[in-house]
Amino acid sequence: MSAGQKKQKDAPAHSLIAGTVAGAVEGAITYPTELVKTKMQLQGSQQYILQGGQLYNGAIDCARTTVRTQGISGLYRGLTPMLVGNAAKAGVRFLTYDTVKNKLRSPDGQLSMPRMMLAGLCAGIIEGGTVVAPSETIKTRLIHDQCMPNPKYTGIAHCVGVALKTDGLAGIYRGVVPVMARQGANSCVRFAAYDTMKQMAIRHRTSRGKSDQLNFAYTFGIGMIAGIITVYATMPLDVVKTRMQSLSAKLEYHNSLHCAYRIVAEEGATALWKGATPRLSRLMFSGAIVFAVYEEVIKLLRPTSNN
Repeated sequence: MSAGQKKQKDAPAHSLIAGTVAGAVEGAITYPTELVKTKMQLQGSQQYILQGGQLYNGAIDCARTTVRTQGISGLYRGLTPMLVGNAAKAGVRFLTYDTVKNKLRSPDGQLSMPRMMLAGLCAGIIEGGTVVAPSETIKTRLIHDQCMPNPKYTGIAHCVGVALKTDGLAGIYRGVVPVMARQGANSCVRFAAYDTMKQMAIRHRTSRGKSDQLNFAYTFGIGMIAGIITVYATMPLDVVKTRMQSLSAKLEYHNSLHCAYRIVAEEGATALWKGATPRLSRLMFSGAIVFAVYEEVIKLLRPTSNN
């Protein structure tokens, strides 16, 4: 096992800190694409249409209409719960992944693809159940409300208060099953893809007599490719998750499976990939940003473990 691996294993707090910073940076930069993706996914709901929700001709039309009617700030509606949630979930994700990954290593420090995927799955399920479900429920409600003719929420605190009053704590965790499934699948695919490509890049560099430390450009590029792979592999879970967290979910769906069935039956199987374009632009760059920032913060933190 390399020295870098030992340091990461001996300092799990570094994974938490680096992940939290990376998640906050990534969330702040890419949020507008998340907002557009969520609006595109919501508009296929029958209740959304009956309630007079805004309809868009595509991701670009959605972004333009949002800016025209609400200003640039409209692209950041619901940012606060997303930003806090993104920072927290990334911290939990990297801490869990690195901890489980190190437990699964063979005696010589190697980690097989199935074990990488298992570690990623564990990380995603834990972050989904503890952090992502409540933060994304509030984010989705704020965005859904924004699309209505007469928005009722004045801000995040008001949204949380109304949600707790009308639906209780269970309402905040509505859609937790598809959230955990999506996050588990996301992390399973993303971490396995990223670590596999990272190991290939390191082997290529060391075979040419270069350092095994990858620079920002390497980790940014590898993270971007991992994000692209993740989007198309997990998009159906994301669509179901969004519908289950909408304001009209209780009126339309019995559970996640019923939601998926109705989407396919009423809108066609391709509807399960609705919002893929804005999600692709987000996850492609979010993967690049979060992994690159994570690696750079880890580099800054590592020397402190030896002081």
